[in-house]
Order: sequence, then structure tokens, then C-alpha cells
Amino acid sequence: MNRFNLKIFKQFWSLAKLYWLGNEKKGALSLLFLLFILLVAHTQLSVLLNQQQGNIISSLSAQKIDRFQATIKTFFIILVIYVPLYAGFGYVQGILGNYWRRWLTNSFLNRYFSQRAFYELGFNTDLDNPDQRIAEDIKGFTVDSLGFLLAIVASVFKVIAFSFALWQISQRLVYILLVYSLFGSVIVVGIFGRKLVKINFNQIRKEANFRFGLVRIRENSESIAFYQGENQENQSLKYKFEEVFQNFNLLVLWKEIYLGLLSHAYSFFPYILPAIIIAPQVISGDLEVGKVTESAGAFAVIFHSLNFIVDQFKELTAFAASVERLSSLKVYLDHPKVVLDQDMVCPTINTIKQNNLAIKNLTLQTPNYQRTLIKNLSVSLPTGEGLLITGASGCGKSSLLRAIAGLWNSGSGAIYRPDLSQMLFLPQKPYMILGTLHSQLIYPHEKLDISEDRLNHALEKVNLGGLAERSGGFYLEKDWDEILSLGEQQRLAFARILINQPRYVVLDEATSALDIQNEAILYQYLLDSKTTFISVGHRPSLIQYHRWLLEMQPGEKWQLQSAKMS
Repeated sequence: MNRFNLKIFKQFWSLAKLYWLGNEKKGALSLLFLLFILLVAHTQLSVLLNQQQGNIISSLSAQKIDRFQATIKTFFIILVIYVPLYAGFGYVQGILGNYWRRWLTNSFLNRYFSQRAFYELGFNTDLDNPDQRIAEDIKGFTVDSLGFLLAIVASVFKVIAFSFALWQISQRLVYILLVYSLFGSVIVVGIFGRKLVKINFNQIRKEANFRFGLVRIRENSESIAFYQGENQENQSLKYKFEEVFQNFNLLVLWKEIYLGLLSHAYSFFPYILPAIIIAPQVISGDLEVGKVTESAGAFAVIFHSLNFIVDQFKELTAFAASVERLSSLKVYLDHPKVVLDQDMVCPTINTIKQNNLAIKNLTLQTPNYQRTLIKNLSVSLPTGEGLLITGASGCGKSSLLRAIAGLWNSGSGAIYRPDLSQMLFLPQKPYMILGTLHSQLIYPHEKLDISEDRLNHALEKVNLGGLAERSGGFYLEKDWDEILSLGEQQRLAFARILINQPRYVVLDEATSALDIQNEAILYQYLLDSKTTFISVGHRPSLIQYHRWLLEMQPGEKWQLQSAKMS
């Protein structure tokens, strides 16, 4: 994790090739080729400007007014071409980086939501803050990658162009420059490389953990206020920030003191070296005075081009840390189902698609296989009937629903169920999307051809009549978590059943915040519509709406009986 070496470049290429060898490669490579052309022109104009600066000094020292005026005129002509070309280069670079970011973000989002990897990540403690990796690390990767690539190419062009110009002045300067630059690069990378990558990696992680803690406070502010947990949360956040503070101190020490002392001393010397080397030729009259300025300018450009790694080392080590974070996320998203121990055979539950819902010889374990929740469960649910699952907290009721949904598959046995597109799951805390009321009601569909009359009818059936009118219509975005109480959110979730009309519904205490009357209205709809449903709940009032009762018991035991007999 902490090596700035070949591993980083392999990780970089595994990410970069997705775009540059992907379906948008023609447009991307065309823009990149245009940038290279602009770089060549930019470099050549830079050489000409440097030569004109030398000519200005030479004409002044020789007191030749005509030569001075001609040089100034030439300088401004070159400058008129140089400025818009430089601006155009920056524009094309920004556009290409933005296109790359959009493509790579979409690629990661597709992976993130494939095979429910976003859910599996919740059980992986090694991959922290995937939201930050997608939102921020991708941005840094694409923008910085393009910037570093173009800077390296520009450095190559500058070394070639300015070396030719410097060679005409002093061959000795070119040789000294090459040796000096190679020495500095080896020293800086060898001493500071792996240490700074590790510190930067830790800084990114600790900053993300602190930010995530603040987000959790905002999302759970009311619960914290009820518990009067301000002091605990305050201390917890201070502890997280102290980790940020201490690691940043270490980062500043290595970047500004250790690396700074070496890099500043190393980069200052070349400003005086050209004058020292060619001074005898100027004094003897073999070279014009302006050649000192020209050689110093060329020397500085070549020096910084050859020492790109040294000059940008702080940024490169931070970039390497981001590459590692992004690469590790990509590896996981490509293979979200990771075997915890390769020497251990881990059985999985077999999920089979069929029209009816049945469970045969199911043994369900937690995802880490450390605890068995249910053993040898068999139950078949006829179409149009309801099954109520009860039991003490922690005995595996909600876990069984996760297995039916395919979220958990640790264990053995088989689950027979229809395709998930024919099922709708309602958790105790309904998920309220950030969007309009229309989007809220048709969720999880992105689009659905449905009239406002039918939407209003569904709202009225769940005792939310007039909600659209109170909220400004169906197409105004709102923060529904803040607007609706938990009971209203549960009723809105039931409205999704009326709109989507699934064949099977699974409810995990989905009426816990409702009164008995509203609960009766909602369950009566399930009975009248002949919907097949499974409920998890504790209220005795739920029994009357179900045909079967499955009681989960301690010690991995269970009991199935007719609800009429309970």
C-alpha cells in the first residue's frame, strides 16, 4: 500500500485503460492528439520568446536601438499568438478531463449498483468511505492524471527544444544539467517516496472518517437530541479530528521540512549555475551578454522539465494515494462476493426462480459465518396467502427476509421465489428518495406511465389524501424525510404497493408506526387484492390478516402453524 513503485503504475493503468480503450476512445484520443499539437506549438513559441529576451539584453548592452526595436516588435507578435494558444490548451484540457470524469464516474456507479455491491460494502471494513472514493477520488484521478500526463509530455518537448538551443550556447551546461537532475530525482524518490504515499493515504482516510461522522450527526440529529448524546458525539468527533490533526502534522513535517529543505536547496542552485559556466566566454567577448539571460532561461526550463518528479513530488504522492484507494474499490466492485478464508469451504444458499415462494431445508448464517440464526427451515406459502414471522429480537426474523431478497446467502438449503421484479420489500424505516412526489410513489421505477388521478387515488387509499396539494403538486422536489412523519412514510410506502401492484410483498414491521385503524386499512387491501405477502411483526393485531404463523425461537429453532390456531 505504501510503495511509490511499479504497483502504482499498474493500478493507474488498470483505471486509465477503462476510458482510453473504451467506447469513447476515438473522441478522447482526438482531443488528446489536439493537446499534443498545441503543446508542440506552445513549446516552440516558448523557445522563441526566450531567444527574444536574450536579444533584448544583447541589443541594450550593445546600445543598438534598431535591433532593440525590432526585437520588441517580434516579441509582441509571438506573444499575440502565444496567449490565445495557451488559453485554448487549458480549455481543451479541462473539457477532456471533465469528459473522462463523467465516463469513469458512470462506470463506477454501474459497478457500485451491480450485484448489490453497494450493500455488500457495508460488511467490508477494509474499504472505507466508498462515497468519497467515487465523488472525490475519481475527480482527482481524472483531472490530475491528465495534468500529469500533459506536464510530462510538455517536459519532454521542452527538454528537446531548449536543449538544442542551450547546446548552441554551451555543451558543457547540457552535460552538467543531465547529471545534476538525475542525481536529485533518485535521491528524492528513494528517500521520500514510500513514506509520503503512506502518510497521504492515511490523511485521506482520516479526513473522510471525520466528514462521515459529521454527516451521521446531521442525519440522526433528532435521535441524538432525544438521547441527550451531545457530549458523547462531541468527544467522538473531537477524537476523529485529533487523528486528522496529528497525521497532518506528520505530513507537514515530511513535506515542508524534510522534503522542503532538500528540494528548495536543490532547485535554487540552477539559477546561478549558467552564469558561472559561461561567464568566461562573455567576459572574453566570445558570447553576447544576452546569452547569459537566454542560457539561464533555457537551463531553468530544462532543469524543471527533467526534475518534474522532484518539483511535483508532493502532488504525486497524494495522487498515488488516491490511485490506491480508487484501484482497491474497483477490484472489490469487480468481485464483490469475497471468500473470507480461501482454505475454508463456505456454503451458500441456492436461490431458484419459480412462480411460488417456498423455503426448503434452509440453514441461515450471518455473512461472516460466525453465527447460525436458523437451522433446517422448510415452509411453503400458497399464492394469495399471508405468512407472519414473529419472535424475540435478534433471532433472525429480518435476516430471513434478507435471504429471501438475496442480500444474504451464507448458509445452505434452497429458497424458491419469483423474480425480484415481481416482489416489493417494505422495510420498517421506508426509504424516501431525494426527488418529487411522483418519483417517490413510482419508486423503484425510474419512469412509469401513470396518471395523476391514479396517484391521488393511491394516496387516498392509504389516508394521505391531499398530500400532493399540500406539497405543491407531484413534480416539486422535497426532503420527504423531513416533511413526513414515520407513520406517513410507512403509508406512502404502502401506496407504492397500490401503484406497482407486485405479486408478492415482504413487510419488515412496515406498520410499526401506524395506529390499529390505518394498519387494518392497509392489510385489508393486501387481502382483497389476493397479494401473497410475508410480514415480520410483534403486534397481536397482525395475526388476523395472515394464514400462517412462523415463530422464530432461541437456539436456531422455529415453529410453523396455522394463524387461526394461535
